[in-house]
Amino acid sequence: MSTSEAVTNRIRVRVEAEYSADRSSPASQHWFFLYTVTISNEGDDTVQLMARHWVITDGNNHAEDVKGPGVVGEQPVLAPGESFSYTSGCRLPTPHGMMEGTYQMVTRGGNPFDARIAPFTLSEPFTVH
Repeated sequence: MSTSEAVTNRIRVRVEAEYSADRSSPASQHWFFLYTVTISNEGDDTVQLMARHWVITDGNNHAEDVKGPGVVGEQPVLAPGESFSYTSGCRLPTPHGMMEGTYQMVTRGGNPFDARIAPFTLSEPFTVH
């Protein structure tokens, strides 16, 4: 399991990623990874997650940008002290890669900022890279 953690403007983003053998097919050149993200508001202001921007890089160093509104169909609002968790997945054409990105957040007062998602590794167990 791979983890990462970053704090931006008192918004903590923690990620745990793991290989999903039952959703992968190495013979067909695709590997599937699950990642669970927990976003915690450690600040004094209510914030809302408006959009996401992921940079997904496979083992061949091919990077793909993925942008969209919210996460898993939601744009969660986090009051001070609240957290939001979700699990999603990523398919790669190689047995390893990495992900990183940002969440576009906005404060209750309408001030936008990007909360950093620190890089984390996607890796099939027992492979050498």
